[in-house]
Amino acid sequence: MAIRVRIPGPLRQFCGGRSQIEIQAENVAQVLEALEQQFPGIRARLCEDNGELRRFINIYVNDEDIRFLNHLDTALKPGDQVSIIPAIAGGSGLD
Repeated sequence: MAIRVRIPGPLRQFCGGRSQIEIQAENVAQVLEALEQQFPGIRARLCEDNGELRRFINIYVNDEDIRFLNHLDTALKPGDQVSIIPAIAGGSGLD
């Protein structure tokens, strides 16, 4: 059984419109590597040049934020779900 990766709407254009992808990976870093292999250029949307996640990208493993786990080294097991969630910012309009 593979890892299921949920792709957010803004990134689906880089994944052929797919909302979910199944891949083999042992940790979150390998998920990003596998995505880049299948969909060249997507990693640049998710990571800085130094390999760290962009600050507006959040990744969850089975509803747990990887920032509170082991970040990109968070271990995965078959059947896990990885969700990529871009942060959404906006103003209150109360100025």
